[in-house]
Amino acid sequence: MSGLEVASYASRMVLVRIPEFLRPSVGDADVLTADGRCVRDLVMDLDARYPGLAERLLDDSGLRRYINVYVGPDDIRFVDGLDTCVTDGQTVLILPASSGGMLLP
Repeated sequence: MSGLEVASYASRMVLVRIPEFLRPSVGDADVLTADGRCVRDLVMDLDARYPGLAERLLDDSGLRRYINVYVGPDDIRFVDGLDTCVTDGQTVLILPASSGGMLLP
């Protein structure tokens, strides 16, 4: 394997910010590091260490409706979904979806 091939397989450590409702599933951590080339890889890497985490984030069609994931400022639903690429040192934010509004008189 050449040096170029080795570089293409190098790990990418990404910071993943964990929302409060998932923290009991990950030892109460608010930030974890994960390895992967895309968001799907990150989820699988975290699920290997914290079994059941992927089930809380994904369903048969992909990302659960009530979960939002951002790579930098971008909502992955408007990029490449779970195949959204990540780079070494980048931050991924997992957030529960919110809805509602203010009742006006």
